[in-house]
Amino acid sequence: MSDDLLTAAAAAAPADGLRAVRSLHELADRLEALHVERARGLGWSWQQVAEALGVSRQAVHKKYGKRFD
Repeated sequence: MSDDLLTAAAAAAPADGLRAVRSLHELADRLEALHVERARGLGWSWQQVAEALGVSRQAVHKKYGKRFD
C-alpha cells in the first residue's frame, strides 16, 4: 500500500482522511470483483464465494451474478 495513502488515512484533516477511505473502498471493491471472478472461473459455487466473503449467497449473487454467471 502506498505510504501516501496511509499518511492520508491517518491525517487530522477529515477531508484528507475521508478521501483516503474512499480510495481504500474502491481498491477493496476492485479486489473483491477480481477474486469473485477467479473463484467462479475455478468452479466455486456462489455459496463458497459467499462464505469466503462473510455474506449471504443471495447478496453475492445479486452483486455479481450478472457479471460472472
